[in-house]
Amino acid sequence: QVQLEESGGGLVHPGGSPRLSCVASGAIFGDTTRAWYRQAPGRQREEVAAINEGDDTRYADSVKGRFTISRVAVSKAHYLQMNDLKPEDTAVYYCQVITRSSPTSYDYREYWGRGTQVTVSS
Repeated sequence: QVQLEESGGGLVHPGGSPRLSCVASGAIFGDTTRAWYRQAPGRQREEVAAINEGDDTRYADSVKGRFTISRVAVSKAHYLQMNDLKPEDTAVYYCQVITRSSPTSYDYREYWGRGTQVTVSS
């Protein structure tokens, strides 16, 4: 079982640059994808950024050029550096990990953190 814990949210002024962290506990095996999602009030949860074992990344169009996802495999952590925040970035941010259920299995499991609120306001 994998547990994820996010940190780094809070109240941020427009233009601010906070960094979100997600630390995993439990067994994480190869071929893992790590991601950040967000959900604003009244809207569906959306993928913000993702990174795989090869460090290939993808970003939502709304955050390209402003957000950067990174990972540190040894510490089982991944991060979201957010720059030039805008009020429309206000949301609960969730980290996600998709990993094999065992080293040789092709059964992938999806895990979520509880979320951290990011509010962008002056």
